[in-house]
Amino acid sequence: MDTITSKDGTPIYYKDWGRGPVVAFSHGWPLNADAWDGQMLFLAQNGFRVIAHDRRGHGRSGQAHSGNDMNGYADDLATIIETLELRNVTLVGHSTGGGEVVRYIGRHGTKRVAKVILIAAVPPLMLKTTANPEGLPLTVFDSIRAGVLKDRSQFYKDLALRFYGANRPGAHVSQGVLDQFWLWSMQSGLKNAYECIKAFSETDFMEDLKKIDVPTLVLHGEDDQIVPVDGSARKSARLIKGARDIYYPGAPHGLTATHQDQVNADLLAFLRA
Repeated sequence: MDTITSKDGTPIYYKDWGRGPVVAFSHGWPLNADAWDGQMLFLAQNGFRVIAHDRRGHGRSGQAHSGNDMNGYADDLATIIETLELRNVTLVGHSTGGGEVVRYIGRHGTKRVAKVILIAAVPPLMLKTTANPEGLPLTVFDSIRAGVLKDRSQFYKDLALRFYGANRPGAHVSQGVLDQFWLWSMQSGLKNAYECIKAFSETDFMEDLKKIDVPTLVLHGEDDQIVPVDGSARKSARLIKGARDIYYPGAPHGLTATHQDQVNADLLAFLRA
């Protein structure tokens, strides 16, 4: 199993496929790198080297006691990029992973980065505040914390329905897709998943977004029930100079699975542009 050791000694699992220009993926909560397989195989078959890691506390990485915050996640990503000596890399982040990518740039700059792709990403700020009235109230995230603590297995089964839009009339989401969400989620450590809720919901990425100075693509589903589009992608696209944004009508948060072919085509077009 391929792992890189973070600065605090936490083993970080990663997968590395193909040859060519490098694309590095950061996954959403509480999943792992396998959530990117549909994109990674496609891009590897189209001439790219693709890398994805399991965030600390998730999947096959170590369940660290500390560092379960955006700074810790961003620094782990930096360790992977530096250890593998990656340059001119395109960073792709989904949901929490989008925050990880943006915070990486805020802390480490873009000297190794060629492009950025944010998919259903949490920036600029999920939490509703006086300065961010479009956000979600704290009670929403307190409810997530309560669900994870009380019965995380059932909570993840229920969350999968909204994640993929399977609760919408006429939705066609296979049981297999819902089951894999539960499987990946249960591989995350309880402490790590719990602390990550604060990280993805309360981290303010406003200043990080302004530091992005490379070509950026923002993708988001217009029926995202997890990270509503108006408070996230539409605001981020305005803060990132020159960003290109694409919105998928009726698409859910888990659009990389439900709209895999469309997402893959948009990724490939942007990477080749």
